Amino acid sequence: MKKYGPAALIVLFLFGLWELVSRIINLPFIFPPPSGVAVRFWELKETLVLDHLPSTLAIILLGLAISIVLGVSLAVWMVMSETAERAFYPLVISSQMIPTIALAPIFIMFFGYGIWSKVVVTVLITFFPITVNTFDGLKSSSRELRELMLTMGGTKKDIFFKVQVPSAKPHFFSGLKVAVTLSVIGAAIGEWLGAQSGLGYFSRRMMTQFDGAAVFAPIVLLSVVGIALFLIVKIMESKSMKWRKLK
Repeated sequence: MKKYGPAALIVLFLFGLWELVSRIINLPFIFPPPSGVAVRFWELKETLVLDHLPSTLAIILLGLAISIVLGVSLAVWMVMSETAERAFYPLVISSQMIPTIALAPIFIMFFGYGIWSKVVVTVLITFFPITVNTFDGLKSSSRELRELMLTMGGTKKDIFFKVQVPSAKPHFFSGLKVAVTLSVIGAAIGEWLGAQSGLGYFSRRMMTQFDGAAVFAPIVLLSVVGIALFLIVKIMESKSMKWRKLK
């Protein structure tokens, strides 16, 4: 616990400062204190957890799954083919030049207010770190090891699975840890702009009712979801790379 002591103290200080400033301003419908958010969260816990959390989780998990499959597949293809790298790598970079929030209304217009418009937004946000990190990891494998495998009679398949994949694992998990946190943002953005359920939708609905504490309550739950997903990925990373000492 000593390792996380400084971070815990900083968090407590920030929450204390938030509480103090909120009490001084005394505008709870705009800037509610943390204690008010906690009380409101407890009052709304069943609605948030049972009615809206499943919708948001479905968007996050589906978007992440699609991003992992497409991102890793494209990264492998670009490593194997210089033509594919020249064709797709600039497009992958360019996809991040346009603000996602500007494209979200277009996706809603195309796919409607169902789950797929929000999934597309999530994929667009999470696809980039997974693809680029995996690609860089596969490209960073030791040239000496690849040449040694060839001299020992190794095939391209052997080199890929025994040299390039282990080299890419740390990069892949780094990208995935970024992606899981961004997936929460993507799902929330999609639900804010158009949805019939979900934590982002609930927060926007409470904003129209000037219920500041209820606006913050689903945001707290979104933060918990993001932290939980990050920790799950970190555990997966630790289990799949026991040779690497993770701090």
